[in-house]
Amino acid sequence: MKIFVDIDDTICHYKNYSENSSGAKDYSLAIPYPDRISKINKLFDEGNKIIYWTARGTVTQKLWFNVTYEQLKKWGCKFHELKMGKPAYDLFIDDKNINSERYFN
Repeated sequence: MKIFVDIDDTICHYKNYSENSSGAKDYSLAIPYPDRISKINKLFDEGNKIIYWTARGTVTQKLWFNVTYEQLKKWGCKFHELKMGKPAYDLFIDDKNINSERYFN
């Protein structure tokens, strides 16, 4: 199975977060959820293709690939691909979608 996994507020969160003056988030301050990463790693170990897909930089056009890639490695994430360019949205309607809070709880 091919599984796309979001990053922010899915496998990591932000403590005492406030956007900078331009309204942009500093993704380098992300704090991982080790239990959630472990669950995704189990899916990887079971033979699923894991693709992390993020909207980091979609709105600001700032390149976050290297920071994000290094975070995933530092956090022990197992994955096949990291994709940038996920659209920024408020609601995603899809027949195969599941909310991260529901999935991890």
